[in-house]
Amino acid sequence: MTGFFGRLSGGAFGRLLLPGIVLQSVLIGGGYASGREVVEFGARFGVYGAGAVVVVFIGFILMAILTFELARLSRAYEYKAFMRQLIGRAWPAFDLLFGTMAVLIIAVMASAAANIMGQVLGLPAAVGTGLIIIAVGTLCYFGTTLIEGFKSIGTGLLYIAYLLFAAVVLAQQWPQLGSAFSTDGMEHFPQATAGAALLAGIIYVGYNLAVFPTVLFTLHRQQSSRDTLTAGVIAGVLMTLPFALTWLCLLAYYQNPAVFEAPVPWLVMLEDAGGGWLLIAFALVMGWTLLETSVGLIHALLERVDNNLDRSGGGLSRPLRGILGAGVLLAAAVLSQIGIIALIARGYTIMGYLFIALFALPLMTIGLARILRRS
Repeated sequence: MTGFFGRLSGGAFGRLLLPGIVLQSVLIGGGYASGREVVEFGARFGVYGAGAVVVVFIGFILMAILTFELARLSRAYEYKAFMRQLIGRAWPAFDLLFGTMAVLIIAVMASAAANIMGQVLGLPAAVGTGLIIIAVGTLCYFGTTLIEGFKSIGTGLLYIAYLLFAAVVLAQQWPQLGSAFSTDGMEHFPQATAGAALLAGIIYVGYNLAVFPTVLFTLHRQQSSRDTLTAGVIAGVLMTLPFALTWLCLLAYYQNPAVFEAPVPWLVMLEDAGGGWLLIAFALVMGWTLLETSVGLIHALLERVDNNLDRSGGGLSRPLRGILGAGVLLAAAVLSQIGIIALIARGYTIMGYLFIALFALPLMTIGLARILRRS
């Protein structure tokens, strides 16, 4: 398997598609997997949430293109080296922010996945978490090539699954979706404004900037500005489409507070759409999502540690990589006891502003200036 993906990633797939696949595979956990994220940053604004979708699309494309191009020109394929290009000696602040956000995102996923696997599959939360810890440790043990192959397969399967979920829900709720776009439908969102929706889209892009360090290890294959531009647009599309589909599905339930107030809205929508095999499929998808997101974030942290150790004459051994990866997930599992709604509504918003300050603004100013100068 590793040999096959090693050959595949050496061509256009590795240069143009793989960065977007990796970003999407990590984004799914904190971006739209449970549906709670899209309620907070899109659906609660009703049809004005379309503005959030547009901001998310433009924001992800812009951040991807600038990140890819700066990494290519500076050959910074590990996030300490990359952040030194943007904020210089202040890079430890980003270190702390990224580590905190990684644990927070995994905690959100652990909370959602444990509840779903327990409710649908009858697995105790501890069993589900234990299986994920073992799987993450195994993938971290075997390293980069296996992770790239795992994400390439997993992202394709997850994309198909969410397209299927959206198709089922929208087919059943199509008349209600049309009503949501009417004048009467907007009465159910009295606090919604276009400005609030745009700001929510900015915050959504902001906290999901945490996924960008996870893609740096794939960018050494890009050879030109055309590569980074094409890959950036593809990444933006892959990252935005599931958000838009989830927003439409939620909007179709605008009269149902049980959906908008649920910790895992997707679970309620799929149960209403028929339940049965849909719920079992969703439980499996959530478990896989937790695995993909955890592996991506933890791999970036391990690459960061390994880079420092290499410079001091050492390096992380395979067993230590596996142990550290499982340890981070265990810490997130403990944090997940706070509850998914509070973690998303408060934790993600705060992190969004911090990532905008430490990543987005420096990238659009200092980073852009470095790109133009080196070009």
